This record gives sequence, C-alpha cells and structure tokens, in this order.
Amino acid sequence: MKTVFTTGEAAKICKVSQQTIIRCFDSGQLKGFRVPGSKFRRIPRDLLYKFMKENGIPTDALESGKRKALVVDDDQELVELIRDVLEADGRFEVRTANNGFDAGMMVKEYHPDVVVLDVMLPDINGKEVCQRIRSDVTLSDVKVICISGMVEQDKIADLIASGANDFVQKPFEVEKLVEQMCRQLDMETVTAE
Repeated sequence: MKTVFTTGEAAKICKVSQQTIIRCFDSGQLKGFRVPGSKFRRIPRDLLYKFMKENGIPTDALESGKRKALVVDDDQELVELIRDVLEADGRFEVRTANNGFDAGMMVKEYHPDVVVLDVMLPDINGKEVCQRIRSDVTLSDVKVICISGMVEQDKIADLIASGANDFVQKPFEVEKLVEQMCRQLDMETVTAE
C-alpha cells in the first residue's frame, strides 16, 4: 500500500484538480513535505487522510488505496487474463462486464477510475458506451481505453472523438495495456523506477 503521494495522485484520490491540492499544500491546509533539492511536494498517507476527513472528502479511494478498473469484453478468456494481471499488479480493484448494457450500469454504480472497453460488444458497440459515459458529468474523470481488432484509422479517430482516452489494438500484451492504464491514471508504470 502506498504511504506517500504526489500532488497529482492526491488530486485523483480527492477528485479535485492538482492545482487545488497545490494551493492547499502551499497555504498549509494540507500538510506534507518537499523533496530535498527539488520543488516536488509529497503528502504522507496519514496527513492526506486527515485532510480528507476535515474537508468532508470521502476516504474510500484512500482506504483501499487501489484504483478501480472495469474490464468490458465478451471474450471471457481475455477478461480473465486482464483481471488476473491487474489483480497480480496489486494496485487495481477489478470488476468485469460482458456486454454494453451491464457496462453502462456498472460504470454508474461502481464509478471506476478506468474502463477497458471492447469496441465490438454483442449488444451495443463500444462507441455508444463511450458516448454514454461522456454524456454523464459525474463520470467526467473516468478514463476509457478502447480495445479492438479493427484497424481502420478513421474508426479509431471516431472512438477518440466519442470520448475514448486511448486505443489498444488486439492482439496485445496485457502488460502493455496495464502501462496504458497507468499512463492514463498518472500512476507509475511498473517498469519505472
């Protein structure tokens, strides 16, 4: 479990902008320390928890310390493979869905940090799921990474225009997908030092 957070990580946990965290830090409302010899600010877990409690910010994201991922694909084997890798990573809490309808319901109820979304679902296509997520302002912070075996560049551009944050071509290495997820969530990639 993480014990010290960057201002970007603290902002994601508190669901506020990084600037807000920096302002609170610089004004002394949020305690922490600066990395010696740099301008980087760091916030220990206990101080972030205290700040969240004092300001009425739900602490569930901090308590589990894990990022919530929703994996949506009708290929059960692929879903299991992605889930296994994410759970082994240890930084993700994973839920899965096998169709667009269930995905839509789960996004609202679970409020994941990231959705890994197959574009070709049996009921509604991934582009529509993307648009529904983007049309709900309470889900504006949810990152969507579309996965598909289709290759037309205009379709990929269309998905990005519909609100997808990223696209990964099938077949892919699950580790690469995890790297993309970490990048979207401003988390350190496992290969990073």
